[in-house]
Amino acid sequence: QVQLAESGGGLVQAGGSLRLSCTASERAFSRYVVDWFRQAPGKEREFVAGILNYGAVIDYANSVKGRFTISRDNAKNMVYLQMNSLKPEDTAVYYCAATATYRGRWSVDDMDYWGKGTLVTVSS
Repeated sequence: QVQLAESGGGLVQAGGSLRLSCTASERAFSRYVVDWFRQAPGKEREFVAGILNYGAVIDYANSVKGRFTISRDNAKNMVYLQMNSLKPEDTAVYYCAATATYRGRWSVDDMDYWGKGTLVTVSS
């Protein structure tokens, strides 16, 4: 059982930056695909960014391309989401999720482990 914990959320003004962190309990975390998802009030959970084992493949939702950067430090069992040029529409609970098996897509249904989420609020 992999336990994930997010941190780094908070309140920021539009145009500002935040860095989210996801830490994992699994020592072999480097083998896992890790995604960031977010869920705004009244909306479905959506994919934000994903990174394959050892960072070989990275992808982003169109809405965050050029503003967000996902990275990982396997030695520390950490995955990060650097969020720049934040917009009010980025306000959501951000979740870190992981799976040991990449199924060729970045989908909520494919993730096996989830953190509890961290709230990001962007004020206008």
